[in-house]
Amino acid sequence: MPCLDEAATVGGCIDKARAFLSRADIAGEIVIADNGSTDGSREIALAHGARVVEVPAKGYGSALMGGFAAARGRYVIMGDADDSYDFTALDAFLRALRDGADLVLGNRFTGGIEPGAMPLHHRYLGNPVLSGMGRVLFNSPARDFHCGLRGFRRSAIESLSLQTTGMEFASEMIVKALLRGLRVTEVATTLAPDGRSRRPHLRSWHDGWRHLRFLLVYSPRWLFLYPGIALLAFGVALMAALLPHPLHLGNHTLDANSLLYSSAFILLGIQCIVFSVFVKVFGADSGLLPVDERLERFLEHATLERGLMLGGTLIVLGFVGTLDAFFRWGGTSFGPLNESVIARITVPSVTALAAGGEIAFASFFISILRIGRIGAHPIHRDSSAQR
Repeated sequence: MPCLDEAATVGGCIDKARAFLSRADIAGEIVIADNGSTDGSREIALAHGARVVEVPAKGYGSALMGGFAAARGRYVIMGDADDSYDFTALDAFLRALRDGADLVLGNRFTGGIEPGAMPLHHRYLGNPVLSGMGRVLFNSPARDFHCGLRGFRRSAIESLSLQTTGMEFASEMIVKALLRGLRVTEVATTLAPDGRSRRPHLRSWHDGWRHLRFLLVYSPRWLFLYPGIALLAFGVALMAALLPHPLHLGNHTLDANSLLYSSAFILLGIQCIVFSVFVKVFGADSGLLPVDERLERFLEHATLERGLMLGGTLIVLGFVGTLDAFFRWGGTSFGPLNESVIARITVPSVTALAAGGEIAFASFFISILRIGRIGAHPIHRDSSAQR
């Protein structure tokens, strides 16, 4: 149990957990990960027979990681020391763990939320939205992504190298477990109003943003790749429609100015796509993301030399188009030009020049990121899940 000034409730939580261990005939321990309490929480925990671990680094995630490191059991159940979770009813968590689950999440929505136990904006906005994103981005089975009552096999969670120190630690645990192919399941649990007289440590919008940011950062496919493909496809389609002649849509006409926007969509799309590759390669090398075998196979064929050839070809095409526009301008003695006509040469030429430069430099950068893996057959590394 992470603990920061929980004097009013920590003793009762310890007693409930001890009652469960006794009833279930489990040889277990109760670890209080104290995060700097000044209200006597540590003394109360010791008096109730718990083992207190001092965790000086501040933050919810820091406290939990300190407790995990000190825990000695095969299985660990974590839960807040504010008396909102029922530590006497952990049977479903234990059954799931014994049945082979690596991580067992509580679901308060199926188990029951007592009146006043969860703020309305958490119950109907924050939790459903973030849980829904977790299911979409990571194929998560969890419908209560932020339930603080969880059980796990200690060796499995230790292998994840959890790092975040704040409230987003709850998301990191699930996301990394899913990315590593661990078996994640969910069981019903209940939530009661906490027994504290002070305000909770959770800051709804600040911590909600940290959770959202974490989910997006760990899913470069949804953050960069899919938006990039959509932008590139839309930009190419719009440019293809506008290059022969202006596009008439009822009483409206799309002409040279719209062509500029199609160029912006194309370049931004390419940038997003190469960003997704950067993140995937760096994430796999640093251990933050699993190796994506499909990307590795693609990069084995998309070598630096081929990337430079593609980028160089686009640059040459852009340069040829630029020369054509220059000579057309010279044909008018460098006077005014028909903007609608000349834009159909200059805009795609500039787009090709910029896109060629992006691809060439991106090829160099990807080659630098992969320099330690060339010839190392990286796709044979552990890659049980893809994102």
